[in-house]
Amino acid sequence: MFQKTLTKIFVSGLLCFIVTTCFSQTQTVRGTVVDNISQSSIPGAIIKITGLDSVIHAVTDEEGKFTLLQVPVGSRTIEITATDYKPVVMQNVTVNAGKELVLTIQMEEDLKKINEVVITAKTDKNKPLNELSTVSTRTFSVEETQKFAAAVNDPARMATSFAGVVVAGDGNNHISIRGNSPNGLLWRMEGVEIPNPNHFSNVGTAGGGISILSAQLLSNSDFSTGAFAAEYGNALSGVFDLRLRKGNNEKREYTFQLGVLGMDVATEGPFKKGYEGSYLINYRYSTLNVLGKIGVPIGDANTNFQDLSFNVYLPAGKLGKFTLFGFGGLSYQTTTAEKDSLRWQEDDFLRLNTNFYSNTGAVGTTHTKLFRNKSYLKTALVFSGTENGYKQDRLGFDYSSLTRDYEQRFVQNKLTLSSTYTQKINAKNNLRTGFILNHLGYRLKQSDMGDTTVLLEQINEKGGTETVQVFFQWNAHITEKLTTNVGLHYFQLFLNNSNSVEPRASVRYDFHPKHHLTLGYGLHSQLQPIGVYFVEKKENGETTLPNRNLKLSKAHHLVFGYDFVLNEHEHIKTEIYYQHLFGIPISKDPTSTYSILNATDGFPSESLINSGLGKNYGVELTYERFLFKNLYYLLSASVYESKYRAADGAWYDTRFNTNFATSLTIGKEWNLKNKAKSRTIGCNIKSIYVGGFRYTPIDLNASIAAGDTKFATSQTFTKRMPDYYRLDVRISFKRNYKRVTGTVALDIQNTTNRKNVGGQYFEAKTGEVKYWYQTPLIPILSYRLEF
Repeated sequence: MFQKTLTKIFVSGLLCFIVTTCFSQTQTVRGTVVDNISQSSIPGAIIKITGLDSVIHAVTDEEGKFTLLQVPVGSRTIEITATDYKPVVMQNVTVNAGKELVLTIQMEEDLKKINEVVITAKTDKNKPLNELSTVSTRTFSVEETQKFAAAVNDPARMATSFAGVVVAGDGNNHISIRGNSPNGLLWRMEGVEIPNPNHFSNVGTAGGGISILSAQLLSNSDFSTGAFAAEYGNALSGVFDLRLRKGNNEKREYTFQLGVLGMDVATEGPFKKGYEGSYLINYRYSTLNVLGKIGVPIGDANTNFQDLSFNVYLPAGKLGKFTLFGFGGLSYQTTTAEKDSLRWQEDDFLRLNTNFYSNTGAVGTTHTKLFRNKSYLKTALVFSGTENGYKQDRLGFDYSSLTRDYEQRFVQNKLTLSSTYTQKINAKNNLRTGFILNHLGYRLKQSDMGDTTVLLEQINEKGGTETVQVFFQWNAHITEKLTTNVGLHYFQLFLNNSNSVEPRASVRYDFHPKHHLTLGYGLHSQLQPIGVYFVEKKENGETTLPNRNLKLSKAHHLVFGYDFVLNEHEHIKTEIYYQHLFGIPISKDPTSTYSILNATDGFPSESLINSGLGKNYGVELTYERFLFKNLYYLLSASVYESKYRAADGAWYDTRFNTNFATSLTIGKEWNLKNKAKSRTIGCNIKSIYVGGFRYTPIDLNASIAAGDTKFATSQTFTKRMPDYYRLDVRISFKRNYKRVTGTVALDIQNTTNRKNVGGQYFEAKTGEVKYWYQTPLIPILSYRLEF
């Protein structure tokens, strides 16, 4: 039934695309202009579309709203001016025939309060949306997640184009930031921490195989890599601060996308005429599973996923503005053992029945109330949860009996109440303060046979605990050239009363219109993955929880940056950073080299103490041209060190110490127009060259003697994989009619089909150490229809 419905939608949309033959391709651009701090509307602002034969303009009404009619489709420049505010110039705004463009434009009050409007500089696209984030933060747009080669609408994969960000493997979107573990990343949505929003994610990770988040819902958002603003807590390496787009509140619109990864259907529109509320809903179903059901084999496993995301906007007049938002994703992968014992000798995995599943979701409501004193209060209540499980059964030689080797099921839920108050005191001073209360519920079970013949219980715990975070930050424009941010964040875990008082501060000095200096410091902390606290140890017939009293991991961040604006479209930015990590969980065994800084997923079964140290330091360079005359490029390079100290007192390279990383992302578009339609051909390329990840070599003699993999721990992370290189290419073709936009895109990942080494393993049959390789060339074709 579901597949028939999708077929009808696709056919209807395709017919609409074919029969639409009007000779004029224009669209409506409308939106709201607001103060960037107080979010209050700005009446009387002038909005112009420039670069056309005739200027299209409008003036905002008392509520800050504007409408521009019959704007030609294509890449447009929008200029916004208002008395007492700095002018804003939005370049390369894409106007499509298929959907109205609805904008929320934020303006910064001018300290000089010059009434005469003189546009001397373009908007700093690199500037974060959060005015209180000064260093190591940049905004990214939905278009970047769609245009960048191999990004496939995934914010994490898109971020690998930025300096200091390295993908941890082709098979997932785990990212290592400045040599940190991928697990140091914080995901936020609408100002609230959310669980890892990825399909096929393992427990204790911040990434997965495919992003659950739909580009249909995302608005421009911020990405931070160090010295975070005071409102961000529970993070050591980076923050994705995601913002959601409101649906069109005047017109119903639809999007359909069919691709190798999934089939998307999205709808948005008003609830009723005259009411400014709107809805926006997106649903996706796995294409791989559909192909499998119709008899097209896709790999050795049965893979399936589906997700739903939504954002509902409900303004209530004097009572304020309400939203209801959420996302949910279901994913699983199963394999069936082959009944051929001769094949088992070649690959023991062929003897196993496996069942892996990963389910994630969050649903919440927000309330925003604007006050007349240029302040607002935003409160959110969110319920979220994850369920991760894996079962592994070994088939007997009689081909009928099964023995359970491993089993895990981790259920976690969280109820979050947060409230943030922002006060614009005057043009020079702003305050923001708030709190975040979390109730954490958990039901954790893990059993492993290991080297024995009995399935041993490692974790079995259920219960709940709470955390509280309180923050305060003050933003002061000392002069027009000097801006400071000072703040404090407090974080407490009630499970064992561990806490952290975290000062934050940053300075930005614009000593010349083209030269900007930044300096930022912050103390940050993070919870351990919840299962780490409940690892069981059995001694003398008694079960203990040796990790229950683990404290928070902490890190000092110090960042110095210099940004040189070459012209209106290009800039060069460099940052020097140092991170000192302390209170890091390491093994209690004084001979062990284990540190949680090298963990990628799962819960360690070791007894841990907070005696570990770590340090990351390096230099990053970015040369960027924002889209201008249909051309953009982003060249980033970083050189760094990432070290940790283990229980034996020695310092080692971390797993993620690749020493260097470079990337080049470049794109070009060509516009082809005639009377009937507008066409755009795009070509986007991303080239990545990164040092190999560190690894501990296998002790071949010990492995042969044991018949299993044994590592040479005396050489912990002394070896490095061969350097990693990957070239991705994206080619797209977009056509605009009057009411329809269609886009065909081909993403070719690892275009050169390079065999990048993924890791090593011991093959017991041959007694050899062998290497496995990451993904080969993968073409991903998609078709997108907006109407």
